[in-house]
Amino acid sequence: MRNVHSIIRLAISFLVMTATGGAMSQNMVFDGNVRTLQVTKNNNPLLPAAIRLGSRSFLTFSWDEMSHDYHRYIYRLQHCTWDWQPSDEMFESEWLKGLNDLPVENYHTSFNTTQIYTHYSLSIPNENTSVLLSGNYRLLIYEDGEEEKGPVLESRFQVYEDIAGVYCGVSTNTDIDCNKSHQQVTLEMRYGGLNVLDPESQIHSVVTQNRRPLRTVAGTQPNIRKADGLEWTHREELIFPAGNEYHKFEILDVHVSGMNVDNMRWYEPFYHATLWENVVENNYLSAEDQNGAFYPRTQNQLANDTQSEYVIVHFALQSPRLQGNVYVNGQWSNGECDPACRMEYNDETGCYEAAVLLKQGFYNYQYIMEDGSTDKTMRDFWQTENEYQAFVYFRDQGSRYDRLVGYTCVKSR
Repeated sequence: MRNVHSIIRLAISFLVMTATGGAMSQNMVFDGNVRTLQVTKNNNPLLPAAIRLGSRSFLTFSWDEMSHDYHRYIYRLQHCTWDWQPSDEMFESEWLKGLNDLPVENYHTSFNTTQIYTHYSLSIPNENTSVLLSGNYRLLIYEDGEEEKGPVLESRFQVYEDIAGVYCGVSTNTDIDCNKSHQQVTLEMRYGGLNVLDPESQIHSVVTQNRRPLRTVAGTQPNIRKADGLEWTHREELIFPAGNEYHKFEILDVHVSGMNVDNMRWYEPFYHATLWENVVENNYLSAEDQNGAFYPRTQNQLANDTQSEYVIVHFALQSPRLQGNVYVNGQWSNGECDPACRMEYNDETGCYEAAVLLKQGFYNYQYIMEDGSTDKTMRDFWQTENEYQAFVYFRDQGSRYDRLVGYTCVKSR
């Protein structure tokens, strides 16, 4: 095992996973004892955190607190503008149905695991709390009586209306690199019944690749105006580096090496999973991935939330030493450049290495530089399958909030 003792000391420190990306960061954790923050739509971990207003869809927010001590968590919803500022011009009763600042009542302690934890979960909407308006929302979780310390965690989600027709297309026909490493996104919007008088001030668009903060483009102006809508065509801002397919691994049994796991070992007090070393590919290799998603689970899948072990996972990227920091990244790391996921270069092995404490299950991951780029660590290939989400917001004349009037999610192939 690579530098076992020093890596164990690093992992046991329980570094806080925090998002360092832009305004579109979905999840942020501010307490070092809280791990595995996950948001699922309709119990599907692969779907993005966006639900249609008035539908039966729901979002479930879950996390682990690394003890068996009961923590009385309070949840608070906050409506936001299109760029995630609080909607201070509105009263809470205008956008909230029911009550805010209620306790999280669904929790269960881990059972028969080497690392103890308590699993908490909350669904929105629920019988006590739902929302009345579309737009951006923050879910904030506080320790009861300690609100002045700030939230323990934050999760962001969107509630949309099907009013404006929004269509998103992805092409490899770009103007910057002879179609080798980038993808061009085009966007089209139909007004529907909206009264759009001044598109520049009333309409705002956001496009994001694989739900990544540093692959998010916000506020790009349309370059084609029609009587019934707008188009964003051949906009340089909407040319994205294509990246590469995510790596993946799976740990269903801590006693057996799973998919892409070289070996499993027990070094008290943790199980350790050493993954096969990755290399920087010079050619595109087609591989099915889930664009950074993760799914904690066990082999029998009967009690994934409370019987999954916590494992120190050892990552290694074979590469020459690069200028700047390298990070291992996925939706599970909450942000782009999580300090707990920064890799160290090992001159003896010629690899960037990291050890991260993760709940056993299925994971997608990639290697990125500090600016979020992958051209040196993964390479960029136009063939890569990526997920793109497009959001279109509208503020009516005299209105005090931004409606999310159109939403779509597409794959690049």
